Amino acid sequence: MLDFTVFKMGNSKITIGLILYLLVATTILFVFTKVIRKLIVERLVVRVTNNHSFAHSVGNVFRYTVIFIGLVVIFQSSGVNLSALTMVAGALSVGIGFGLQNITNNFISGLIILFERPIKVGDRVEVPDLNNLAGTIMTISARSTTILTNDNIAVIVPNSKFISEAVINWSYNDKSVRFAIPVGVAYKEDPELVRSILLKVANENIHVLKSPEPEVLLESYGDSSINFLLRVYTSNLSSKPLVLSSELYFEIFAQFKLQGVEIPFPQRDIHIRDENGHLVSAR
Repeated sequence: MLDFTVFKMGNSKITIGLILYLLVATTILFVFTKVIRKLIVERLVVRVTNNHSFAHSVGNVFRYTVIFIGLVVIFQSSGVNLSALTMVAGALSVGIGFGLQNITNNFISGLIILFERPIKVGDRVEVPDLNNLAGTIMTISARSTTILTNDNIAVIVPNSKFISEAVINWSYNDKSVRFAIPVGVAYKEDPELVRSILLKVANENIHVLKSPEPEVLLESYGDSSINFLLRVYTSNLSSKPLVLSSELYFEIFAQFKLQGVEIPFPQRDIHIRDENGHLVSAR
């Protein structure tokens, strides 16, 4: 029964025994690669990178590679002549090669990200090449990185973007980020009073760090105002700069109103003359 020929493929006879051998060997191969992936590859990668999603992706790549090599070895050892499939396999390999270019590029980029760590899970990043996409990195896998924006939208970005394009990492060294808050007052106001008010507002805000200390710079003399720059550091609102600036602006407005400090607005003098050049009115 085992020697019974089911069909022929080229010069090879496909017997019942050969089919059983292929089934048993293939099953053992799939079970073996699954066990090796879980026990060795994923544990090793997790220990090195501390990233479970990336370890899972690497484990899958390892398993599929070993399965491909194992299947070739199994068919060759069984004596099956695969020369009839050579041309088909060659054409498929060319098409697959072109299709896997981006996947390979992203996979290699993922390895670079995991080992060099220019970005990591929890970092606040901005990608200017993607319409200034900004958000917090949630996961880094073998092919892509997931960024969660402040609008609670998850954006999946190919890993190659973080290697080939410029990326702003707001928390590369630590989560402390400095923000500059521009403030303008009328020319009649005392600059020292304005400076003391701005520092008071900054120091009383719970989200502003006491070290480094807030500072106030007199930036310029504008057309209608004296322009100051309040610079503060924050760590817990580095991912929400608009929230911090809004809190500070609300309190600055209240303190200016309390102290009688005028916030200017552009003013223009209009002189109307007749056809002879005589001044008619001025507003």
